[in-house]
Order: sequence, then structure tokens, then C-alpha cells
Amino acid sequence: MSTLSVPLPAELEAFISRQVKSGRSPNKAAVVRSALKLLSEEEAVQAVLKAEREPTLRGDLCELAKKLRTK
Repeated sequence: MSTLSVPLPAELEAFISRQVKSGRSPNKAAVVRSALKLLSEEEAVQAVLKAEREPTLRGDLCELAKKLRTK
């Protein structure tokens, strides 16, 4: 596990402190790890949603490749 030093605006530092003081997180590092995990999950969801909007290819791959080459 690595350690990062990241400058934070006062509002975010206060938010992190509130999370720890309220007992929602055991320490500051846990708050940051939790936030990064949520960001990572949201990115994965967005990737799936984007993939669902993409057109799908159906049929014989060789025929599809020929069609793409002729365009």
C-alpha cells in the first residue's frame, strides 16, 4: 500500500473530519479510501451505460469486416 500526500481545500478537510468525528469512518484515510472506491464504482457504472448505448455488431465477422473496408 502506498501513501499519498494531497493538498485539500478547507471544505473537504472539514468534511473528512466530520466523517471521523461522527463515527462514520474510523480515520481520515478510511474516508478517502471510501470516496475513491465510490468514484471507481461510479466510473465502472458509467462505462457499462456507455457500452449499452453503443451499437452492437451482429452477423458473420468476415462479412462485417468487408463492409467496414468498403466504407
